[in-house]
Amino acid sequence: MTLSNTTTPKAKNVIFLVIVASLGYFVDIYDLLIFSIVRVKSLHDIGVSDADMRTKGEFIINMQMFGLLLGGILWGIIGDKLGRIKVLFGSILLYSLANFANGMATSYNMYALVRFVAGIGLAGELGAGITLVSETMSKEKRGYGTMIVAVVGLLGAAAAATVAQYGWQKAYFIGGGLGVLLLLLRVGTFESGMFKQAEQSNVAKGNFMMLFNDRKRFVKYLCCILIGMPLWFVVGILITQSPEIGRELGALQPLSAGTGIMYTYIGLSVGDMFAGLFAQLTKSRRLTMLVFQLMSVVSVLVYLNAHGISQGQFIGICLFIGFFIGYWATFVTIASEQFGTNIRATVTTTVPNFVRGALIPITLGYEYFVKYFTARGYTNSIILSAYIMMAIVTIISLIALSRLKESFGKDLNYVEHNDGETGRLNVASEMNV
Repeated sequence: MTLSNTTTPKAKNVIFLVIVASLGYFVDIYDLLIFSIVRVKSLHDIGVSDADMRTKGEFIINMQMFGLLLGGILWGIIGDKLGRIKVLFGSILLYSLANFANGMATSYNMYALVRFVAGIGLAGELGAGITLVSETMSKEKRGYGTMIVAVVGLLGAAAAATVAQYGWQKAYFIGGGLGVLLLLLRVGTFESGMFKQAEQSNVAKGNFMMLFNDRKRFVKYLCCILIGMPLWFVVGILITQSPEIGRELGALQPLSAGTGIMYTYIGLSVGDMFAGLFAQLTKSRRLTMLVFQLMSVVSVLVYLNAHGISQGQFIGICLFIGFFIGYWATFVTIASEQFGTNIRATVTTTVPNFVRGALIPITLGYEYFVKYFTARGYTNSIILSAYIMMAIVTIISLIALSRLKESFGKDLNYVEHNDGETGRLNVASEMNV
């Protein structure tokens, strides 16, 4: 399939796009993790007891993750049908309004509902940003662009943990305010040249069912999701529930989820930078994923065996864990590079959100093992369950990784057809920056 060429965007515009995408992901991560950081304090203030803290907290974060699942599909389809820029504006506006509402929540049910709405909004930011960067930069250097987006974005967790010290309501209000400021900055961004060319063609765009009507394409899509599961198990359960895990480890002081998340994401940000550089040097994203996933298992084993852990040791372990789960940008870039322009935004938006949403079945499995071991009188049921679930998600992710082809340096100028075939898309939208 041949389409006419378009004017190549100026390098300075590409750099501006990367900066804006980075700041967008910064706000996205801030709002995504703020509940995990303020969980205990905020739920106490709306009347949740200590006895219900862990299970009701899991329900709320699962509501947020369910919103991410639905939002991922919604924004992905919009991104391929109407453009990546429209997704950025719509998603930011929705989660900003939700965060303002969250700061005024006075009941458990209202809290859960608002986090669900916020989840829908949060689903669009990363996928649209990564898609824009991937389609705009050269195939040899786009890994640097997505690396910068992740490194800057993941520091939003540190910002959230810092701001949360001044009160959970203020933390939500500030998150909403940051989103509004980001909307103003988005005005200067431009649409992907590849999308503009695909928009002029008669090929199906944003057809979510195309990911399921061809077996080979579906398996590839499923594998893109499965390779990211260990990361969210570590963040969503092992770090978020560090107060409960710390008690089983006999921690010298109570462990703080907010502190854990902040230092884990600092480590994750540094790890993402090293993962991006490692992929550029080895010219292999698959090798990068393999190395980091295996080392993440080692880091979790260190954490779960840290009996009598001190606050300083906890911070060090969180940095260690964070570094080796720092393959988020690499994982999302792999997903973006596996599919054609007409469904690329759908894939790049749904895959990370389906990974986040996978926390729901992971949590259910984890809770099953916790109850199983508790009923049999084990005093370390949480630790044993963590071992089992980490093994399960890691094995699944490694099998999925083995099924994906190397995508480093892949030409993205093509579209997908309903019959599983692909067609060439000639467009001069890449930049050597």
